[in-house]
Amino acid sequence: MSQLELKSLGKSYGAFKVFDGLSLAAEPGEIVVIFGGSGTGKTILLRLIAGVEEPSSGTIALEGRDVADIPPEHRHIGMAFQNFALFPHMSAEENIATPLKAQNASAENIKSGVARVAKLLKIDHVLGHAPRELSNGQKQRTALARALAAEPRILLLDDPLRNVDAKLRFEMRLELPRLLRQSGATVLYVTQDYKEAMALADRIAVLAGGKFIQTATPEDIYLTPATLGVARLFGDPAINTVDTTVTVSGTAVTAPISGNAVPLPSAFKAFAGRAVTLGVRPEAVELGASGIPAEVMAVTPLNERTVLLLQSPGGWEFLASLPSTAEKIPAPGSKVKAHFAASGTHLFDKTTGERLHG
Repeated sequence: MSQLELKSLGKSYGAFKVFDGLSLAAEPGEIVVIFGGSGTGKTILLRLIAGVEEPSSGTIALEGRDVADIPPEHRHIGMAFQNFALFPHMSAEENIATPLKAQNASAENIKSGVARVAKLLKIDHVLGHAPRELSNGQKQRTALARALAAEPRILLLDDPLRNVDAKLRFEMRLELPRLLRQSGATVLYVTQDYKEAMALADRIAVLAGGKFIQTATPEDIYLTPATLGVARLFGDPAINTVDTTVTVSGTAVTAPISGNAVPLPSAFKAFAGRAVTLGVRPEAVELGASGIPAEVMAVTPLNERTVLLLQSPGGWEFLASLPSTAEKIPAPGSKVKAHFAASGTHLFDKTTGERLHG
């Protein structure tokens, strides 16, 4: 039985429909990242699950039970917010203890519960401090400790790393999966940072246009994006795209780009004559003795990778991401030839944007 299940969930404010027909199941102990841009309804979805707001349609079930008649305080849900939302007049210890006090836990259980999560999150040395005396990193950990203190079955995290510095974000991306798994809770984690989603998730649910357009493992999201929109959201540098047509001559499957017949995987033969958008990951662009002639317009070293901006004779600009350890990185102004590795080459329907499965 799923720990959390959304069935045809909808939410509207008057005539404005945030989403309609959302369905998702999360298993015990699973980390599901809700990924999407600003205004897609990610935070509203968490508020519905927490019971702060009511859905306009559909159901929310915890361990198979519809929670429509269960008040927020009895749903066994913990929640942490991007702005920390700590009580300024309380110490870190008192903030962490609030959910335990709400459950009428004994003084002994409150003390041991606070000590347990504070030690886990390495903030036991600042329990006596007021929020104004804490760094952003300590505030973030205090908010997370408060969410974990009552040992919730469901943990809702609303972009909790958004307001911390880049160094702490990186560190917490590495540390959070371990902490969350130790908690044993089923986690719904909201973010609009694709690297964060990839680092933390067992599965990612991509929310856009009022629906989940793909729910899959981070690997599948990246390697087999359901739509061109998903492909563009995941990857840095972003995927290269160009409109073209699939051409078949004998056993050769190609696409005309800048006056060149670019070879495509033979599996794309089924789409002969179809207008498509070709998508190529920058790391799938390889330089060699054959391929599209191009000029190197710019070279940007990025630690272990070097990104080249290339321009074909027809004016198509595209990016290549090469290992910085490559034998020779061409200089700006160099003439090169580029071909595409099949593993990072995708076709999308030009009208709908859906990925075409070769």
